[in-house]
Amino acid sequence: MIHAERVIVETDTAGNIIQLPKLPANSRIEAIFLVMDEHTQGLRQPHPDIAGKTRLLVDIYSSVPETDWNLQ
Repeated sequence: MIHAERVIVETDTAGNIIQLPKLPANSRIEAIFLVMDEHTQGLRQPHPDIAGKTRLLVDIYSSVPETDWNLQ
């Protein structure tokens, strides 16, 4: 079975990975590295066409039980 898991790693000034992630034992893993520039790090922002046009009319946090949010 193949599944995807997103892992973000950081490098030092020499380009070496600072901390390797824990990986499954006895597995073959394919890695594709997408280099994130400083513009992609930080808060995400909505597209300018929809920014500021959304209104929440109800309390979204009480719309489903807290256990369904999968927060840990």
